[in-house]
Amino acid sequence: MSSKEIKGSTEPRIFTPPKRKLTPDTSLGFAAIEYAKDILKKTLYPWQEWALIHMLEIEGDLQVAWSFRFRTIVLLVARQNGKTVLSEVIASFFLNVLEVQNVLGTSLSVDKALEVLDATIDDQESIPSLKPEIQRVVRVNGANKLILKDNGNGKRTYKIGAPNRRAGRGDSNDLVLLDELREHRNWETWSATVASTNARPDALVIAFSNAGDPQSVVLRQIRSQAISEIKKDAEAKQNFGGSDADDLALFEWSATEDCDLTVEEEIAKANPALGYGQLTLRAILANAKTFPENQYRSECLCQTVESLLAEPFPRGSWANLLDPESKIAPESDLWYGIDMSNDRHSVSISVCGLREDGNYHIECIAKRNGLDWAIDWFRVRALKAPMKLAYQGRGASITGLAEQICTLTGVIRIPIEGPDLTNGWTRFWDSIAAGEPVVEGEQERGGVKTYHLDQPVLNLPAKTMQLKNLGNGLNLPDRGKSPDDIAPLFAAIMAYSAATKIESTKEKKVYQSVYNEDYTISFV
Repeated sequence: MSSKEIKGSTEPRIFTPPKRKLTPDTSLGFAAIEYAKDILKKTLYPWQEWALIHMLEIEGDLQVAWSFRFRTIVLLVARQNGKTVLSEVIASFFLNVLEVQNVLGTSLSVDKALEVLDATIDDQESIPSLKPEIQRVVRVNGANKLILKDNGNGKRTYKIGAPNRRAGRGDSNDLVLLDELREHRNWETWSATVASTNARPDALVIAFSNAGDPQSVVLRQIRSQAISEIKKDAEAKQNFGGSDADDLALFEWSATEDCDLTVEEEIAKANPALGYGQLTLRAILANAKTFPENQYRSECLCQTVESLLAEPFPRGSWANLLDPESKIAPESDLWYGIDMSNDRHSVSISVCGLREDGNYHIECIAKRNGLDWAIDWFRVRALKAPMKLAYQGRGASITGLAEQICTLTGVIRIPIEGPDLTNGWTRFWDSIAAGEPVVEGEQERGGVKTYHLDQPVLNLPAKTMQLKNLGNGLNLPDRGKSPDDIAPLFAAIMAYSAATKIESTKEKKVYQSVYNEDYTISFV
């Protein structure tokens, strides 16, 4: 399929399946689509129609008694795909067709929530069949409301609430529209708004967002719970041929985890409006070139990421140097590195050595809570063969413990400090950058490479470690600003710094290979 023909995916990659076949008798989504087209004069994208049909699934019989299947819905899609229009249609449909009494909207800021309310008010005022329903529009002292006339069940009100613990308090809401759920860093807004629906037996909470990051505590937990429910539903269908009703639904348009950034089919999965409106593949691919990878994955591919911060190494280089078969050559010297977590709760020990091909191998061989265990760890091993221990010699919490370890018999002291610290880090960075994937038409960076195994304790900081700018083009890893523990990786950097700084003597001494002893990592 050529770029000109690519269309966004109508069906989300992950979604709660319907309980039964969705028709105008089993989903109010069909009525909402008809209302949008005939009354609001809006042309919906295919994905928006799909979403309405599946979100507004009902139980029971429309002619007798019915209720919404879900009470809570989470809809995830990349930015600029039409969430605002979808919210506007839902709000107007609930007010004018279902004639619910109270609709509450909230977002990251009052201004963002106002966008949907203002659009709904504009429709209500400009459409001849809707305008007579207006009782008044309130815009005083920060109170923004659309109030429609009482048609027998009370006045119908749509208002917005600030994203805080007071949102929705004092009200009983029939519909809550929560935008930018990824920005909820605690449960206060969620708890306040969702609780406002408790007295409404057929209320609906719809949360819109793109993918979250580690601080998106509400979104991540609810999404995880919804995926668990989807898996249970699949098992129920397989074992019993049916599906249990549930209160929570997830509809997620997202690219497959860890996919290449520019694969058109993956971009289409996260951008269902692609090819239907003004959203273009060219614009998204331009973002891939200029955004940090994690930011691009979150904003444009709707993928949950571990951090939105810039990565310390060139894109793809760390992953490209993953080698499950990598190991230190038996004849290589071994250099050990040690470092402590920023909160002083744990100590990590890593090792570095030469591979058979002349490149380097790093590996975290121990990480445990506490401090004293590291002394005993080196005491036992240093009696068997001398051990070169590298560590940051000044300005680090590990320095005191490392100096104490270096008093042990057989431990060779290698403090890395001053210019050696920045130079060692620069050499390590270059050795990782040498693994950067080669773009067609460009030459490989070249140089010595550093390979590693698939170890989460190294992989995570290799993605999230932040750097401190020292000026003059120099930088160093920053423990305080890094969101994850960088000690395992920093210990490897110290070991590599020592290995690449100290030249081998003419008489090579063969040390026992790290692989000949049982080094079990203990994550306590």
